[in-house]
Amino acid sequence: MKNKRAVIMMALAVVLGLLAVALAASWLLNAPGASAGRIVVAKSDVDIGQRLTPEMFKLVDWPADSVPKGAFTDPAPLSGRVLRSSLLAGEPISEAKLAPAGTLGGLSALITEGKRAITVRVNDVIGVAGFTLPGNYVDIIVSTETMLDPNAARAREQSISKIVLERILVLAVAQEVNRDETKPKVVNAVTLEVTPAEAEKLDLARSVGTLSLALRNQVDPAAAATLGATKENLLPAVAAAAPPPPVVRAPPRPRVQQVRAPAPPKRDCISVINGLHASQECF
Repeated sequence: MKNKRAVIMMALAVVLGLLAVALAASWLLNAPGASAGRIVVAKSDVDIGQRLTPEMFKLVDWPADSVPKGAFTDPAPLSGRVLRSSLLAGEPISEAKLAPAGTLGGLSALITEGKRAITVRVNDVIGVAGFTLPGNYVDIIVSTETMLDPNAARAREQSISKIVLERILVLAVAQEVNRDETKPKVVNAVTLEVTPAEAEKLDLARSVGTLSLALRNQVDPAAAATLGATKENLLPAVAAAAPPPPVVRAPPRPRVQQVRAPAPPKRDCISVINGLHASQECF
């Protein structure tokens, strides 16, 4: 009796399992399938500033509900366009990653409209030990001599260091524009993106003094309100030495005049010889 009940329960479980499988299969078959499209992606890694050729991209299937904004579905318009940011293999190509149509390849494709690129000479110290890389932002510091009160009869110079340009984008270091580089590299030149007015100021600054770069945080837009550093405010004020106490001189000693005794009156003397004895008599 017990075996018969167990067999019935097992058969019922099998029937219910088969029914569940059939219902799941029916639901999957009748569920609407996710639509898919084809977009253009990079076939291999492509560096910034390169001109695209048909060998650099390909069409792949992509879920229609997650297609990136500005992605291309036709590879024809991409031929000859220039990248303004690097691409990794399999990364979709969008209009935001491309320079305007007609732009020539190279550094000029990276310059924002209305701005200019200017190169300054650096060394391992000025270039922040090689940590100044493309895509970073820097402040420009100039160290020079300035006149104090030039209208005065005897004007004098003082040394000063001052930030003259802030949050300047580094376009390239030496001849490299790849922004994916993370290793420090000591170079002899840095190319910066500036406005025309900033280009004039930077050109004047490097002719009148020594330039230094100050690397800043990528997301810090705050301005540095400084007055510049001079010798006067670089070191704490040194208190003037107290004047030495006046020298108190002892009063001069009274001069003692020596009084000489009067000379005795002159007397006439004669010698008296008395036998063997001689004597002198004065009167």
